[in-house]
Amino acid sequence: MTRMVQCAKLGKELPGIAYKPFDNELGQRIFDSVSQEAWMMWVEHSKMIVNEYRLDLTSKKAHEVLLEQCEQFFFGEGAAPPPEYQAPPE
Repeated sequence: MTRMVQCAKLGKELPGIAYKPFDNELGQRIFDSVSQEAWMMWVEHSKMIVNEYRLDLTSKKAHEVLLEQCEQFFFGEGAAPPPEYQAPPE
């Protein structure tokens, strides 16, 4: 049976993610209150962050930036794109 959550990002009851994404308090908050749909939105957004900030995912600092952006994306004002980011033409 699918686990349902009241999604903090999308504001409605939806299927939750299947696993705790981080082994910390933020990971538990996400598991408890973020839907699979919103998580996939974050995955796409995080790719943009990694590319635009040119994050080295082997560094601790890069992980700190991603965790901070992730928390803002789900529970804060939303994660803003980097200052120099220009959306691709449609």
